Amino acid sequence: MRVFVITGCAGFIGSTLTDLLISRNERIIGIDAFRDYYDPEIKRRNIKKASRSSAFSLLEGSISSKLTDLDAALSKTDSVVVYHLAAQAGVRKSWGSDFHIYTRDNIQETQTLLEWASKRNRLENFIYASSSSVYGIPVNLPMVEDSTVPVPHSPYGVTKLAAENLVRLYSSNMGIPSVSLRFFTVYGPRQRPDMAFNRFIRAGLNNKPVGIFSDGSQTRDFTFVNDIVNGLVLAASCTDGSVMNLGGGNRVTLLSAINTLSNLLDSPLQLDFLPSQNGDVPDTWASTDLARKKLGWTPETSLEEGLALEIDWLKSL
Repeated sequence: MRVFVITGCAGFIGSTLTDLLISRNERIIGIDAFRDYYDPEIKRRNIKKASRSSAFSLLEGSISSKLTDLDAALSKTDSVVVYHLAAQAGVRKSWGSDFHIYTRDNIQETQTLLEWASKRNRLENFIYASSSSVYGIPVNLPMVEDSTVPVPHSPYGVTKLAAENLVRLYSSNMGIPSVSLRFFTVYGPRQRPDMAFNRFIRAGLNNKPVGIFSDGSQTRDFTFVNDIVNGLVLAASCTDGSVMNLGGGNRVTLLSAINTLSNLLDSPLQLDFLPSQNGDVPDTWASTDLARKKLGWTPETSLEEGLALEIDWLKSL
């Protein structure tokens, strides 16, 4: 039997992937530590539907603490696809005294999981969820995987690039089938409460001001969560160690995105402009040519469509 192991299964992207795979009658073993970077009850709500399915099993705790339980849940004849989505998120929080959390969760736990994967006889693939943060401040746009040298601009980006390199090392030295996907500014239903669109929408619905960093001229390549999840599913068949971007395919200024959001809310957002923060970059824009070529993947959801779906989700809570 094929089993999908999803780390970070209760998070924004992980729970969306879990629900999709369950709908396709796949068996899932999820691992999640329910850390308190944001309210763990939000994560429990994310997997409420999945938890009712007999196809889903949850191992609650850190990756390193649950590998023995994972072995017990798998038979020797099971083939395994690993989706490694668990990570400590957040560019701004990665500075200062919290950095040890990022090295533990983003680097050490990745290496521990790779060691485990290297000993599985029937490992189909190891899919790593990386980030556009590995690129840092771009010299050229769009960002192309093999011609844009990654120079992270934040401690968070450093840890994501380090984990990417660990995946590459285990792939080249131990023959682990793998692929790494660099996500660009993901949004949509279940988005974390600290992320921009979630904050903006809640502020708009409650007629409250909301802070934005810098002057709003920074550009981002916004990518809808369902498009990301479709890319993850397609990536299961790519085992050659590739590193690929998954992005929305174009970039818009933050102020332009806010204008789209205001139109959908039928009310202008009240903006409080704040100083730029350490680690913020002026632009992101993904070249998705490689994902299109190797996976047959293209983003399908426009920013307006995706924001409307996120608004509907937040209204339903």
